[in-house]
Amino acid sequence: METKQTNVLTIPAAIVIAAAIVAIAIIYVKSPVSTVAPVAEQPAAQAITVNLSPIIATDHILGNPNAPIRVVEYSDPSCPYCKTFNPTMEDVIAKYGPTGDVAWVYRNFPLDKPDANGNILHKNANHESQALECAASVGGNEKFWAFEKKLYETTPSVTGATPNGLDQTQLPIIAKAVGIDEKKFNECLSSGQSRDAVEKQYLGGVNAGVSGTPASFFVLSKPAGKAVTDYIDNAIVTYRIPAQLFFITDDKKTISMNGAMPKEMILGLIATIQGEK
Repeated sequence: METKQTNVLTIPAAIVIAAAIVAIAIIYVKSPVSTVAPVAEQPAAQAITVNLSPIIATDHILGNPNAPIRVVEYSDPSCPYCKTFNPTMEDVIAKYGPTGDVAWVYRNFPLDKPDANGNILHKNANHESQALECAASVGGNEKFWAFEKKLYETTPSVTGATPNGLDQTQLPIIAKAVGIDEKKFNECLSSGQSRDAVEKQYLGGVNAGVSGTPASFFVLSKPAGKAVTDYIDNAIVTYRIPAQLFFITDDKKTISMNGAMPKEMILGLIATIQGEK
């Protein structure tokens, strides 16, 4: 998982404080409580919640919008881990999309904010995120997903070997290749009209506690049962996942997963959720 570089001028201090509170809450819940100290002296367990923006009609949704499992992914098209994770989600949808059991919701979280030293992790990520929004604006939801797939397949991840990632002149070529009107796409992208949409999604991710990509939230139509919570606990041990990167909220209706987790683990989680129907 690639982590964002905090820009105090962009992200309100209150959000940072809220994220710290959530982190502390997780520690409280996972730490054993002393049986010696009086109850009044024990710290009260904080609720584990996620402030995720509701899924709405204008979201980029692949599959049944009313699926009982909807995976909301915050992603950065320049991120190497997102590039690795994308085929995993494609396989998930290939298996569960036709039956209407799982939907994939894509939201932008470009890691292009400068750190305290002015360093930027992915300098083209915001421009590429705007290109994704333009693909949707010009071509609709179907073309958005075709563009998203082709973009992630085409772009070289930002690494030491390819520090600049994708040549940005390839964006309209990719749009044309998937059947999007190239002229209208270029007009949209050059105008910057999608900038606000990208920023809104980014800030929504920050409010949900996202600090790196990919970050995914499994939104369930009904509370998960013991089999699911047991699966999560076992997966944390089996795959050596830090507990703060994979957890379920107290209402048992949202599972937070940070990083490009193994496909077999994700498929196992979905099968376990389905088994509780």
